[in-house]
Amino acid sequence: MAVRACGLIIYRRLQPAPSSKVTDSIEYLLLQTSYGTHHWTPPKGHVDPGEDDLQTAFRETQEEAGLQASQLTLIEGYKKELQYPVRGKPKTVVYWLAEMKDCNTEIKLSEEHQAFQWLKLEDACKFAEYEDMQATLKEVHQFLCSRE
Repeated sequence: MAVRACGLIIYRRLQPAPSSKVTDSIEYLLLQTSYGTHHWTPPKGHVDPGEDDLQTAFRETQEEAGLQASQLTLIEGYKKELQYPVRGKPKTVVYWLAEMKDCNTEIKLSEEHQAFQWLKLEDACKFAEYEDMQATLKEVHQFLCSRE
């Protein structure tokens, strides 16, 4: 059976410089795992029995980044499902998009992660080594730009 995980792609908007486009002020939250290859990823994790996908995404975000659902605004109209093999088994990860209500909210990492960064799109894509995650970040950015 396929492993199922869910998470949130979290972004914040900084105060844009007067000359810059609004989308230039967007930064994405990536967490660096404290295990394996120490890859960078949005907060995500496995679905627990009795939980729906969105509950999982919010619970994992709270556990891994210390962010409460009340500190985030879920963005309507964006949901992405990625599928890839992990150790020879199929894995499905579902992501929603959420904006930080206060861009200065403190991130509190769990033991699963050793670092976090807020990154502009280009840097976020460099940190996120996997092509499907890079494509997802670009798609999210395009989605946010089209809503401006």
